[in-house]
Amino acid sequence: MALLPFRYSSLVLAMALQASTLLISLPAKAASALAAWRLNASGELLLRTAAGARLQAFFEAGDRQRGPRVWIDFPGELSRPRSLRGSGPVREIRLGKPSTGSTRLVVEFQPGVNLDPGQLKLVGTATNRWKLSFKGLPTAGLRAIGEGSLIRATSGSWAGGVRIQPSRTPVNASGLPNVTRGKYRVVIDPGHGGPDPGAVGIRGVRESEIVLDISLQVAQLLEAKGVQVIMTRTAEVDVDLPPRVAIANRAGASAFVSIHANAISMSRPDVNGIETFFYADRRSARLAAHLQQQMLNVSPGSPNRGVKRGRFFVIRRTTMPAALVEMGFVTGNLDSPRLATSSHRRRLALAIATGILDYLKGVR
Repeated sequence: MALLPFRYSSLVLAMALQASTLLISLPAKAASALAAWRLNASGELLLRTAAGARLQAFFEAGDRQRGPRVWIDFPGELSRPRSLRGSGPVREIRLGKPSTGSTRLVVEFQPGVNLDPGQLKLVGTATNRWKLSFKGLPTAGLRAIGEGSLIRATSGSWAGGVRIQPSRTPVNASGLPNVTRGKYRVVIDPGHGGPDPGAVGIRGVRESEIVLDISLQVAQLLEAKGVQVIMTRTAEVDVDLPPRVAIANRAGASAFVSIHANAISMSRPDVNGIETFFYADRRSARLAAHLQQQMLNVSPGSPNRGVKRGRFFVIRRTTMPAALVEMGFVTGNLDSPRLATSSHRRRLALAIATGILDYLKGVR
């Protein structure tokens, strides 16, 4: 009975990620990188892992006594091995520890089930999301089964162990948090601009136009609360990255927020979600966490892609707490229609302004 790892078989590991994403290996005794999993009734295995985790996938054909098996190995050690009874074509699902510092998820099918390894593809849909479709699997009697939440709870810990107290996003400007007037200065950086449209998505929606509209609204909302706002651009002009950083550093601002919309291949409209980046320090992580929380509040159903470290020039070279937000995918079938509407842009502006004000309330 042949054992075929993904690099030799047709079980393909395909990460659909931005070029800037860094793959990381967890230390041998780290907690398991597998955070949640679900096998749904349509024959799809969905996974949530630690961001950037390296996965290995394997296929083993069955015989008359035993059905085929597919399993995936994750870095990090599983704390509690267990087996769960399957249904329909799935005999059993097992989670174990094949060796020190690793986790294995096994899907074993009933004898007589035929799977074509050439049709099996484990696809990375985000830095911490994966999907494996068992094409051709008879789904009669198959019931959904899984463990954990595929969408990380927004009230828990964030990157770097930073915790925030979640708050509601107001429905209008009158509900925004109050801060001491005249005390704070914030730089708002609408990404791209002018001849650089940034990402262009479904029905030609342009990132540069979306982010400028929302950024100008954020500035207006903050100024109404007594926060001095400096914009790196206020029109459709091209501003290079170093001048954006120079503007922020000269201002001596309390915070810097760069506003963007995400994109991936137009052939992947299923990829949606919100994420926020910071470079290193805990103040920036806290700012990013507040922003992420608020954007999720106004974007129900859009996946939480998390708060994570990033090396983007504008947050790496600024001298004040800084974050870069990705408000959704202009190529996504959920995010793009929202980003194209003025009502959702207003909600995002309120969310970003609330996140900034919540952060400033904690600045001494």
